Amino acid sequence: MLPLAAVPFLLLPLAAGCGDAGGLKSAGATPTAVGPVRLWPDLPPVTAPPHDYGENDTETVPGIEVPGGDVHRVDPVKVLRAEFDANPDTYTGADGMYEETVERIRACAAAPGDCPVLKPYYRDLTGDGKDELIVGVRLPEQLVAVRCYMPGPDGELTRVMSTVDQIVSVELAGRDLILRSVSAGIPGYEYRTVWSWDGQQGTMLPARDEIVRVKPSPPAQAPRPDGGSTSGPDPVSLSADEPEAEPQGSAR
Repeated sequence: MLPLAAVPFLLLPLAAGCGDAGGLKSAGATPTAVGPVRLWPDLPPVTAPPHDYGENDTETVPGIEVPGGDVHRVDPVKVLRAEFDANPDTYTGADGMYEETVERIRACAAAPGDCPVLKPYYRDLTGDGKDELIVGVRLPEQLVAVRCYMPGPDGELTRVMSTVDQIVSVELAGRDLILRSVSAGIPGYEYRTVWSWDGQQGTMLPARDEIVRVKPSPPAQAPRPDGGSTSGPDPVSLSADEPEAEPQGSAR
């Protein structure tokens, strides 16, 4: 057995080795945080507040009652017809709808195969514990109208969202309604708008709007010594009404 006086000297190297294995190491200098810089700080303040966005987008649907506050018991076609009856001459704005679409909706019961009203969906978009009614309508020119309705405390039905666009897809994420639509004049991109409930305005508002690339960028062309490119010319897409050019010398 070793003398007691020798024990500390044997343990010291082991303790030092364990400390080195678990020690912290520096990851280098931390970059300096850069705060936002205000441009044109001398601009005069706005004298009149802007019009509250979305405050006129809500409307109680006349003649429609929600039994027990349950929108599942409401017929979407009857809801749309009630709005048309209340605004018969409106073709633009939140209540706007093509006249031919209105006639097809009125005939949904007699011709269900030609009815432009899509399958309804239900989701609690406001966070009050009750589902809202989400309605889609196919329109001419590849447009889709999307409308949302919420039940009121007195059994009424209130429209809290209405928009029309060339819709690529509609998604539900939590209490958000996400619309992806075609971008006009920007090939390879789509608009993505996130509609969210705004309790202050009492309506659904486009809380986030962004342009998203959906097609990969073309590969970079390496320059040639003569200043040209190693790649050939870009491919040309011909439309259906634009016939492909015949090769030279072909018989007609």
